[in-house]
Amino acid sequence: MRPRTILLVLCLLLLPTLCAAQHSHQFEFGAFGSFTRYDRAFMLDNQIGGGGRLGYFFNPTVGFEFDVGYQQPSSVSGGGPATLSLGGGSVVFNFGSNKNLFYVLGGYSRLSFTDNAAYTFDDNAVHGGIGDRIFLNERTALRLEGRALYAPNTNHTGGGWAGHIVASAGLAIFTGPSPFHDADGDAVDDKKDTCPNTPAGATVDAKGCPSDADKDGVYNGIDACPNTVEGAEVDARGCPKDSDSDGVYDGIDKCPGTSTAGGVHVDAAGCPIDSDHDGVPDGLDKCPATPAGIEVDAVGCQRVIDSDGDGVDDRKDKCPGTAAGTRVDSAGCPILFPEAKTAVVLRGVTFEPGRSTLKPDSYTILDLVATSLLGNPDIRIEIAGHTDNTGSVATNTRLSQARADAVRTYLASKGVTPDRMVARGYGPTQPIAPNTTTDGRALNRRVELRKLN
Repeated sequence: MRPRTILLVLCLLLLPTLCAAQHSHQFEFGAFGSFTRYDRAFMLDNQIGGGGRLGYFFNPTVGFEFDVGYQQPSSVSGGGPATLSLGGGSVVFNFGSNKNLFYVLGGYSRLSFTDNAAYTFDDNAVHGGIGDRIFLNERTALRLEGRALYAPNTNHTGGGWAGHIVASAGLAIFTGPSPFHDADGDAVDDKKDTCPNTPAGATVDAKGCPSDADKDGVYNGIDACPNTVEGAEVDARGCPKDSDSDGVYDGIDKCPGTSTAGGVHVDAAGCPIDSDHDGVPDGLDKCPATPAGIEVDAVGCQRVIDSDGDGVDDRKDKCPGTAAGTRVDSAGCPILFPEAKTAVVLRGVTFEPGRSTLKPDSYTILDLVATSLLGNPDIRIEIAGHTDNTGSVATNTRLSQARADAVRTYLASKGVTPDRMVARGYGPTQPIAPNTTTDGRALNRRVELRKLN
């Protein structure tokens, strides 16, 4: 029994304190009946007794109390009963709820045995106990307790240590300030709390109601972002959400799926800005000042349309329909003179045999020449006619001059200013191939253009 008694006392003294109901600064008065099981060495009958106690709560958890008790145990070996008077003081640690206020206690007890020759002595003891107050109302509770007493040096015959176990039951009356009940932990008494289920951590007013300064639905005290703009959607911490990461909060964002990839700029409503109204948002628009009505590409620049594939936009191409592979200038017109002072042979410009009449298939070439000259109004040219050596020089010279004049007349009919053109006939005097062969003579019958400036 003794080892078990010591172990029980130590456990009761070391048991940690949990959450306590609110009874700060209240007094507790109580009366109780008890049942004691004495140390076997004392050879006393188990005995019923009674007593009373007075306690005080320093705060919701810690209190102190005095108690006194009285019993008349009988010796199992016979003889008259002994009288036991005991008193003690205890530190009490409370935990529990408004309905059941549990406690552990520990302290000092003084046991005084009298009225029997074998039981006339005093013992000093320490004690520990555990109990429960079952509240019948705010002021009255049924109190149940188990307590162990340990006297390290008993004055009973034989000496040594002694241990006793006491069970008690009684009523407790609480006086002083009304018990403080705060179910939601907001420091406002439940009787005054008009918002009894406030979340933990929320800042409340005198009535126990939480405040929400930025009206985002997350109470002050819990709100990690207390100055959220009105209308913004927030997360559980009260911080605004920005699902599309455009810098405009959800709830305010009128274009919630906007992607800011590539640097798209948005307005205060979260919608892409398009200053030139070309359909490409600012930030992506590489040509931000495109005139209204211009068709643009994916980066906001004017879309290039080049029907003839010469590398010049149709809107700037002064010579549309240029043949594939033709070298053109910035205006899209054929380059007549790749190098200054170099003569250009008009291949494909042909005449009726022995005459200055142009064959119709010459018109295509001459039309391109006219277009190029119109696109380059500063150029002046010489139109040079040449023949082979068949026939007399005089006849060939007149024929070459007539053919040069025919070309000049045709170009003038297409809009080229006549004073920009000089027609000369050189006859057979400037061959570019031997006149001894058919092919050579064909090459010598030609019209050339020379740039004069």
